Amino acid sequence: MNATPMTTSAETGATSALPATAPDTNPWASAGDGPAAATPLDAPQAPPATEPAAPDPWAASTSAGGTDGSGGADWLNAAPDPGAGAAAAPDALAGADPSQAAGGLHLSQFWDGSLPVEHWINQGLTWAVEHFRPMFQGVRAPVDATLAGVQSVLMGLPALGMIAVIGLIAWQFAGRALALGTVVSLLLVAMLGIWPEAMVTLSLVLTSLAFCLVLGLPLGILLASSDRAQRLLRPALDAMQTTPAFVYLVPVVMLFGIGNVPGVVVTIVFALPPLVRLTNLGLRQVRPDLVEAARAYGASPLQLLWKVQLPLALPSIMAGINQALMLSLSMVVIASMIAVGGLGQMVLRGIGRLDMGLAAVGGLGIVLLAITLDRLTQALGQPRRGARQWWRTGPAGLLAALLAPRRPAAPAASPAASPAREAASPAQAGDAPHAGQRPALAGSGR
Repeated sequence: MNATPMTTSAETGATSALPATAPDTNPWASAGDGPAAATPLDAPQAPPATEPAAPDPWAASTSAGGTDGSGGADWLNAAPDPGAGAAAAPDALAGADPSQAAGGLHLSQFWDGSLPVEHWINQGLTWAVEHFRPMFQGVRAPVDATLAGVQSVLMGLPALGMIAVIGLIAWQFAGRALALGTVVSLLLVAMLGIWPEAMVTLSLVLTSLAFCLVLGLPLGILLASSDRAQRLLRPALDAMQTTPAFVYLVPVVMLFGIGNVPGVVVTIVFALPPLVRLTNLGLRQVRPDLVEAARAYGASPLQLLWKVQLPLALPSIMAGINQALMLSLSMVVIASMIAVGGLGQMVLRGIGRLDMGLAAVGGLGIVLLAITLDRLTQALGQPRRGARQWWRTGPAGLLAALLAPRRPAAPAASPAASPAREAASPAQAGDAPHAGQRPALAGSGR
């Protein structure tokens, strides 16, 4: 047995029992490589920073035909043996494209769950962003201008002034009882300290409703006049109405960015289908005999639409507007995830901070706005009784009555002429011939 070599210190002359150290060697090297030369302890050593890294002992080949550790090849990611068969195929769950793994699209992908629909959608959206993003950015301009105008009007007046204006509008179109409820609801919103956020939310909803009317009414009229158009657009409306609201956020953010304008766009897409459907339904439910009577009197198609069909379909159209408003308000909280302001942002902050009070206050403001808008649109959809012109009732009628010029009263008969008339009337009555009596002929001698 070999004895352990001993080293002597140059300074103290003492004998140390420490074994001599060898340079960094590969402990997994084969025995045939031979022993390494010993290095004295007092030999100059290289700085640790410039010392070469030790080779990875696990990089050595563990099978015949593998590469050695010095080659730097990763045997874990090495290509499988072509002769290994189907067992060595790349795992689809590990990120490999199923269509590439099997050499392209094949029929079994339709039932084994490997159809790369997700990959196709991502590629299509990337292509749309690369080629059509400037066009979608141009769509932001009218939406941004409309939103800025509505928001400036709603926030230009103080809270009490805007409450008075909205209350007068509710009185004009819905009656005094609903006007009182509207004023109370808005006063409660102001007292909660969320008036600016409520006006931002209301501006988002009204802007979305305006664009829904611009797009939804013509589409509803088109569907009512053409069965082929209804068959073509019905699947698209079904998809828009049943797709979860969160799914809209990703493509809208990639095409339009974040902020209030993309929030209006995603709200329009979400709230448009009910208005189109109910407009189509209302026009199709107009009585055919009334349409035939209008045509018999020579009404043109445009006159038939404006003077017969749309007025008779107004309750159904107002129901569509009501549903569009409610869906817009429900989208406010979801759209706050893409930096849309207003009451939805308060709810989102409350959820993120686990602040129940903040979330409840924001939710209460949304509920009050929703109830107010719902009652107003329902009242507008009901037929009005009494005066046919809306400006003859409510505050507008009261103001018109106060400002209208008064007509001068008719002059009364003088009392001195009354006895003379009473005296002359019996004489005139006696001179008049009785019924069935012939008048006397002149020169008859009678």
